[in-house]
Amino acid sequence: MVDQAQPAAATLPRPSLLKRILPRRLLGRSLLIILAPLVLLQIAATWFFFDRHYDVITKRLAQGIAGGVATIIEMLKRAETPEDRVYVFALAERTLQFRLSLEEGASLPPDIKPPRDTLLEEHLSNALYARLRRLFTIDADSLPLDVEIRVQLPQGVLRVLVRREQLFSDTTYIFVIWMVGASIILFAVAVIFMRNQVRPIRRLAEVADSFGKGRDVKNFRLEGATEVRQAASAFLLMRARIKRQIEQRTAMLAGVSHDLRTPLTRMKLELALMPPGPTRDSLAADAAEMEHMIEGYLAFARGEGPEPPAETDLTALVAEVAEQAARGGRAVSFAGAAPLRLTLRPAAIKRALANLVENGLRHGRRVELALAQYPGRVEITVDDDGPGIPAEQREIVFKPFYRLEAGRDPNRGGAGLGLTIARDVARGHGGDVTLEAAPLGGLRARMRLPL
Repeated sequence: MVDQAQPAAATLPRPSLLKRILPRRLLGRSLLIILAPLVLLQIAATWFFFDRHYDVITKRLAQGIAGGVATIIEMLKRAETPEDRVYVFALAERTLQFRLSLEEGASLPPDIKPPRDTLLEEHLSNALYARLRRLFTIDADSLPLDVEIRVQLPQGVLRVLVRREQLFSDTTYIFVIWMVGASIILFAVAVIFMRNQVRPIRRLAEVADSFGKGRDVKNFRLEGATEVRQAASAFLLMRARIKRQIEQRTAMLAGVSHDLRTPLTRMKLELALMPPGPTRDSLAADAAEMEHMIEGYLAFARGEGPEPPAETDLTALVAEVAEQAARGGRAVSFAGAAPLRLTLRPAAIKRALANLVENGLRHGRRVELALAQYPGRVEITVDDDGPGIPAEQREIVFKPFYRLEAGRDPNRGGAGLGLTIARDVARGHGGDVTLEAAPLGGLRARMRLPL
């Protein structure tokens, strides 16, 4: 099993505002690296276009309209007959696309001011004022397709209708649409490309997480960029070395334990032939303790065995452990829970839970099991009413072959591997086993497993 010691809980510093705003995932950060310069470039280009290009184009179009109105007024000054005025109006409509009319005897209010609400009205007002030096008004809102200019003349008010498209350039919209459209297309291509680059990294993280939880992932192949392939190859080599080390350790423990059974059997035969006495009783106690230790070695080796993970009903498994432990009239109860299916090694988990239950029964008279599900994890608690373990010794008891004073009697205590095997099994599944005070007055063993 893979030993995954859980880091101690610590108070982490609160992240800065910038770190809280920035995306946490690699895909989001990569897209932000691509998108941020693109947006800044668009903002700079748009600002330059509207501040320079659009402003200059609008100003020049307004100056052209003002020049045309000024030319018409000069021609009207030389028009001596109504026929001449009609000719000027027709010429202006034919060449300048201006529609003219003269309101004879009319006058504009002397205090009227041309509007300057928009950039177009501002540039047109400035151009007309520079060219005409007369009282005039501009109406750019009343007519949907035209802009109305009214100029005060000695004989009346000259009304000029100018087509709106003569004061407005379509390149503005074309530029913005082209820029935004091209950016969207480039961003979509970047998203597709980055997703394909991030997918091997996400796959490698999933495989590493599954391996840490004791689950094997098949059909994993090297893919992605060169650096990602190197990381995946290093992980596969590391996984192979860990598995090989576990197999070697398991084989060594099983072999040593098996080899020790032969001399132990000879010792027990010789003890049976010895006459009763203090020496025989002392040697029998030593042989019994050695037998307990060998059984502990074999149990530890079995816990390290290559059991394949399988989808298991954890609730039924806990109930089975409680039922088996309650045989013989022992007080073991399980409150029950809803069916919960997890991918785990059922024999290993069952052995770990059995060790925890036997540990509670060894030092207490009553054991209660409970199963609860939380976000991202499931917890199994084993409570007993025994004397418990002092808080300063609750971590050291997980060391192999460590036993408290009350458990050194080989007829009562084991070889000191029960809690070690339980924690090793839990950590092999990506979880852990911790000890704390129980509501029953004894010890609570809490096994956490990831979902």
